[in-house]
Amino acid sequence: MTTHIKLSLGPVIFYWPRETLFNFYAEIANLPIDCIYLGETVCSKRRSLNLDDWLDLAVILTKAGKQVVLSTLSLLEAESELLTLRRICSNGQFLVEANDFGAIQLLSSQKIPFVAGSTVNIYNTQALKLLASQGISRWVFPVELSRANLAVMQQQRPTGVETEVLAYGHLPLAFSARCFTARSHNLPKDDCRLCCADYPEGRLLTTRDNSPFLTLNGIQTLSSRPINLLAELPDFINLGVEWLRISPQFTHTVDIINVFADCIAGNIDPHAATVELEKFAPLGVVSGYWHGKPGMERLI
Repeated sequence: MTTHIKLSLGPVIFYWPRETLFNFYAEIANLPIDCIYLGETVCSKRRSLNLDDWLDLAVILTKAGKQVVLSTLSLLEAESELLTLRRICSNGQFLVEANDFGAIQLLSSQKIPFVAGSTVNIYNTQALKLLASQGISRWVFPVELSRANLAVMQQQRPTGVETEVLAYGHLPLAFSARCFTARSHNLPKDDCRLCCADYPEGRLLTTRDNSPFLTLNGIQTLSSRPINLLAELPDFINLGVEWLRISPQFTHTVDIINVFADCIAGNIDPHAATVELEKFAPLGVVSGYWHGKPGMERLI
């Protein structure tokens, strides 16, 4: 099964050390990935890399043949964050993933095309058409919507707007002004001591009977198990989806990318590839939202 679907790698959503990030992207540069999203999307206190570092990485990855997109914060709370946002939106070289309407306003007012991230919450065709008039060139499908929702929206999608779907990774569920990771250490947000650095895959939250429930990632709440939609590749083809996104994992991202690439190239059956990916998710995977069911369910 050879397809025209392309692979993207989302921004790193966890707090990783500077050297880890540079080593990670040095390895990614040689992999069969078409587009790489760069930048801090969760918390501005995470300063392993500053904006100049991200821009330097963007140049390196562009020279390696990758499309690079700069991602913005999903929740802005300070003037300093707005200053950084303005720099990102006015970078003049790289496409921007707008993760809130402040970024959209800045980009649309300058008539700069952009990607609308999943946190923009485009839930219907009317919203998609409105944002298309503001300049989106690509939108990321909200993770909590279903195949049926996407089918309707694809039928009425504005011309020239590409669709991207998160196909592998922890589901981004919510953001809050409160830092849950700091709270779990009985620390105030203003004195968090960057404790999220101790959890490069987020901090697992379990129920009273010790079942995996959520993942705490600073101010972000994620699913405890990653979504895996590789088995749905035929559906994505039929629906006209252009991009499948993989969210970076602290371990096995390289393996996950290679399995997806082999499947898209027709070298391995989607269901066989799905089984191959199981070994990289020790807590299991989910796919419920795609089927119109509770998100934490797994349906093949």
